[in-house]
Amino acid sequence: MVNEICGAEDRVDEAHVRKQYEQLTRLLIERSVCITTMESCTSGLIASLITDTEGSSAILKGAFVTYSNEAKVQQGVPAQVIETYGVYSAQTAAAMAEACRSAYAADFGVGVTGSFGNVDPNNADSVPGEVYFALSSDDGVNCYHCNVPEQTSRWAYKMYMADVIARSLLQHLRAFAHGSNDALG
Repeated sequence: MVNEICGAEDRVDEAHVRKQYEQLTRLLIERSVCITTMESCTSGLIASLITDTEGSSAILKGAFVTYSNEAKVQQGVPAQVIETYGVYSAQTAAAMAEACRSAYAADFGVGVTGSFGNVDPNNADSVPGEVYFALSSDDGVNCYHCNVPEQTSRWAYKMYMADVIARSLLQHLRAFAHGSNDALG
């Protein structure tokens, strides 16, 4: 199942996004919950925002920027998933989330793939503004689809998705805490 998710109607405030990541990172540190990411269209911005908070090395051991299909496969995404469903799909986002989570034995894995302002000439399934991301944990994998409105720059597209993913992570982390008290103490 793919959950449709919406972000802001237009652009996001970078300062607000950074505050969300500070809150998220502090919560992860407080609960000793490890996270990792495998990012394509966001190019490592999610991991970067997490590491902007002091002490984040306790909960983020590493992350992957896998901009090409080959990089995704090299880091554990089955080639057959990309061939069958396309690189811009919920299935690929889920495989990315699971692969990075497994690589770092993390509590949470985040996978994000999509196209922003233009068509990707290397992948026929590219639809500008269409992004898939997935959150993997012991509770399973939750997949999301987001249509990103036109933004003024690549940075604005990335920040927009960072906002959407932060809100989803915070919600998921709260649910994880209620359902997995043993893991969080």
